[in-house]
Amino acid sequence: MGELWPVPDVLAYLAGRWRTERSVRDLASGDEGRFEGTTVFEASAGGGLLSRESGAFTWHGVTRPAERTLRFEPGATPAAADVRFADGRPFHALDLSSGHHVADHPCAADLYRGEFTVRDRDHWRTVWRVRGPAKDLLLTTDLTREPQSPPRTVPPGP
Repeated sequence: MGELWPVPDVLAYLAGRWRTERSVRDLASGDEGRFEGTTVFEASAGGGLLSRESGAFTWHGVTRPAERTLRFEPGATPAAADVRFADGRPFHALDLSSGHHVADHPCAADLYRGEFTVRDRDHWRTVWRVRGPAKDLLLTTDLTREPQSPPRTVPPGP
């Protein structure tokens, strides 16, 4: 697994803009796809974060726009969050106090098992293994913090 980076405040850690790269493998067919884009974590009402992922997903040689929104609400401790779908339905708990977390999410007859690994202050990874009668997938996502934009300077007026 490599070096872990414990996160004492998950919402503060995630806040900002991240470059997002995901590989999607269908383990039953051998097909592979790729998502490339950005994920922006910004403050939302209630003290949590709204996670907006947008970019392009390529599958079978066809590239299409793709987006997803999740809500990260404060958890029982600052190192934890309650992750929900955009409509408020529960998705999974997240506790990065050790820099590593495993979460399960049942979806109909399929089971999503997510593994979250924080590598350092600017890099983290999620690996979702999806198994069930409808799906047999491996989704690996690497997130890299984008550098802060330099402050804009306004020339003094006349």
